[in-house]
Amino acid sequence: MARNAEKAMTALARFRQAQLEEGKVKERRPFLASECSELPKAEKWRRQIISEISKKVAQIQNAGLGEFRIRDLNDEINKLLREKGHWEYRIRELGGPDYVRFGPRMLDHEGKEVPGNRGYKYFGAARDLPGVRELFEKDPTPAPRKTRGELMKDVDAEYYGYRDEDDGVLLPLEAQYEKEAVLEAVQKWKTEKETRLQQQEEEEEESIYTVHNDEAEDEERREEMEGEEGGVSFIAHVPVPSQKEVEEALVRRKKMELLQRYASETLQAQSQEARTLLGI
Repeated sequence: MARNAEKAMTALARFRQAQLEEGKVKERRPFLASECSELPKAEKWRRQIISEISKKVAQIQNAGLGEFRIRDLNDEINKLLREKGHWEYRIRELGGPDYVRFGPRMLDHEGKEVPGNRGYKYFGAARDLPGVRELFEKDPTPAPRKTRGELMKDVDAEYYGYRDEDDGVLLPLEAQYEKEAVLEAVQKWKTEKETRLQQQEEEEEESIYTVHNDEAEDEERREEMEGEEGGVSFIAHVPVPSQKEVEEALVRRKKMELLQRYASETLQAQSQEARTLLGI
């Protein structure tokens, strides 16, 4: 009994007893901001959340806490920031100041968002965690594009190739390449000429030693004609002129008609004598 009496007389027990008597028992923050219907209490819970965020932001600056502890602290800070936003909207609904537009944002600026992931922020040592540091590395900025005026400044005679021979390297190379091209063209021409001469010699040899058997060709032609006409053969009992002989005869006849029309009798007689002498 003496031990219980001593416990009851401690300072903490007396302070707790005084709170219970005065009705000042510590309240828990509502889980939902919509459950609060009093403006002073809503502002009180907002200040409490800000205090918790400040403590956790100070703790997360220590990189020696370990990766898992830093990640947990960062998640808790983001959760408290979302909850603070809910209470600020609730305060505005209850007729209080609009902290969303005009309130201080010192705690929000401590964090840094990953590009493309809006809403989640990294605080303190969380920005140097493996896999997070690479997300904040910025790509190198591309070189600025030149304007048309800047590009035209570099256009001169050298741009169009008018001063390529000034270095003394191009002309010897062109001369060497020209000699090689000429030699190649001459060699090609000689080869083609020799091939052409050789072909002509072979054709002449073939024409000298080739014997044409006209009788055999006539018999073959006759047999083909008999086969086409169904076995009926045609034998010519008079000499049949060739196409060349017919053309020559027509030319002679045309000459005679012109002589008779335009030439005198003396000229016609001389022409007749000349033909008689020549046996035409």
